[in-house]
Amino acid sequence: MKEKKSKERKLSKGELKRKEEFEKLTERLVSEGYKPNHITMSVLAGNVFAIVAALPFIVPLFVLYFGMGHELLLDDGILLISFVLFFISIVIHELIHGITWAFFVENGWKTISFGFIAEYLTPYCSCNQPMKKKQIIIGALMPTIILGFLPGVIAVFSDSSILFLLAVLMIIGGGGDLLIIFKLLRYKSSSKDVLFIDHPYELGTAVFEKES
Repeated sequence: MKEKKSKERKLSKGELKRKEEFEKLTERLVSEGYKPNHITMSVLAGNVFAIVAALPFIVPLFVLYFGMGHELLLDDGILLISFVLFFISIVIHELIHGITWAFFVENGWKTISFGFIAEYLTPYCSCNQPMKKKQIIIGALMPTIILGFLPGVIAVFSDSSILFLLAVLMIIGGGGDLLIIFKLLRYKSSSKDVLFIDHPYELGTAVFEKES
């Protein structure tokens, strides 16, 4: 998922193409009686508040880990392995987004695209097909579950400093997704006919409600 332009970020060729397609889709949906509403945020806000969004999950993890009597080893070897795994997991994180969303939409993998926002060192995954609210939430949350929560639980029971560090880093890395999920959970629709589409060049989701 990508982010809102706070300083008129220059879009890549891929983003410009998706923007054009998205604008055409918006025009068609509006002509069919849908009202657009964007649930988005800036990349800066996403990066800054990612830690805040992750804290409710990280704090209990620390409590459990140290409550089990474990020690967090931070020698050079453990730190190196943890950070190498972290950078590999960043790529896997985006792949999990894509695989999950592709499972929900009609045209599957053809609807998925990946990219990298160089100025913010931020990779992203985008799906251009409408989904149900729960589907887009599942796709947004799945990488943090697989790469953050699951390794965290394993680390607590196995006393693995490497897995614990990886879990903490990946939960923080999924903080932007968690913020959007919180926003989506709070979003109340006044219509029974609602479409949710991962925004093609901003961090967040485009919502289209059928007006009665």
